Amino acid sequence: MTQYVKVQEQISNRLLDHYQSVTETVDASSLEAGRDSNSVKLLAVSKTRSANEIQALAELGHRDFGENYVAEANKKMLELRNPHLVWHFIGTVQSNKTKLIAQHFDWVQSVDREHIARRLSDARRDSDAIDPLNVCIQVNIDDEPQKSGVSVEHLPTLVQRMQELPCLRLRGLMAIPKVRDDPEDSRNAFSNLYELFQRVKPSAPEWWDTLSMGMTDDYRIAIEEGATMVRLGTAIFGPRA
Repeated sequence: MTQYVKVQEQISNRLLDHYQSVTETVDASSLEAGRDSNSVKLLAVSKTRSANEIQALAELGHRDFGENYVAEANKKMLELRNPHLVWHFIGTVQSNKTKLIAQHFDWVQSVDREHIARRLSDARRDSDAIDPLNVCIQVNIDDEPQKSGVSVEHLPTLVQRMQELPCLRLRGLMAIPKVRDDPEDSRNAFSNLYELFQRVKPSAPEWWDTLSMGMTDDYRIAIEEGATMVRLGTAIFGPRA
């Protein structure tokens, strides 16, 4: 057995335990909240993780991966060359990176300005992609001045404007609540985002179906409050070096 195979086997065994535990918890939390066990999608946050780790998780059947940095993600995409993986950009979208993001990603969960949305739509139109780019609007649900995200007040206008862009498919909302010592303290933020999601729904497009909220420390609470997608890194891959 080659050294590469041994290393890959070790990675697979470690990830298998974590992945099974997380998927079981997601299913159980969904059922406890009175929801179907398939109603919550798991997004594996793979930023700073190796292509080998992503490959090992893909071999377990996982398909959705979230990245924060364009250059790092593109390197992994080229190394893996797996057409079955679904790539989500979840970091801050810089204007000078919109072309690369629109060309290489399937989803962008962190759109918070009309200017960025228009650049993404134009770049998607000029790319080789056949389908529109799936996008979520990032909401600054706790109104933190240092954090990205559209304000609750300006969300309806942004929803309306983004529906006019032909190469975007507006799927829903994403938020990163304020970091709190007790994860239970994030419940109000999740509840408020769910209410906002439902309030916007009548004026949103037909494919408005995604509420992306909850990470390793608080995803169980997010599921209880209506999340349809949770973004987990450490819970799946283990602590970062």
